Amino acid sequence: MQLDTGSIVRPRVLTAVADGAAVAIPDPDPERLVHLQFRRFAGCPVCHLHLRSVVRRHAEIEAAGIREVVVFHSTAEELREHVADLPFAVIADPGKRLYAEFGVESSYRALLGPRAWWPVLRALALGTVELLRGRQKAPARTQDGGRLGLPADFLIGSDGTVLARSYGEHVDDQWPVERLLTLAEDVRGVRA
Repeated sequence: MQLDTGSIVRPRVLTAVADGAAVAIPDPDPERLVHLQFRRFAGCPVCHLHLRSVVRRHAEIEAAGIREVVVFHSTAEELREHVADLPFAVIADPGKRLYAEFGVESSYRALLGPRAWWPVLRALALGTVELLRGRQKAPARTQDGGRLGLPADFLIGSDGTVLARSYGEHVDDQWPVERLLTLAEDVRGVRA
């Protein structure tokens, strides 16, 4: 069941893959929002490209009072080699418990929808270059959680309220950084 804006997310503490740090959702700081991203699998080329855009603007995102938390349906061991240099928390959810709780689905349209074709081709081409340069690791040939996951984004307030949400219709249907910053600004304007 998908969550709507206004839904309440129960408090939880997750464990970051890179350093084992505790990651509270929602953030206990009343001034901070959590951008909870659901991505596909470790080494997903499209996810990798998107997360690089988040990394480039991470300081700006933090300055806007947003904490990034990214969930993948891969094991922690598999994720470590792909996300070690990311400046935000990455969570392993190989059993897809969080995916189910937040209503994040898998579908053939993730890859087969025409709007997915260009992003997939672009990500594969750029990923191949990065792989050859030794800057990126290849994904495992098989994925326990499958390759047909759809992305999802949630902006969560410190009280657990879902302030904004998006369920992707294809592999590259996630919030660009500009959209995230605009949503956070709009939410803060409404709450002021």
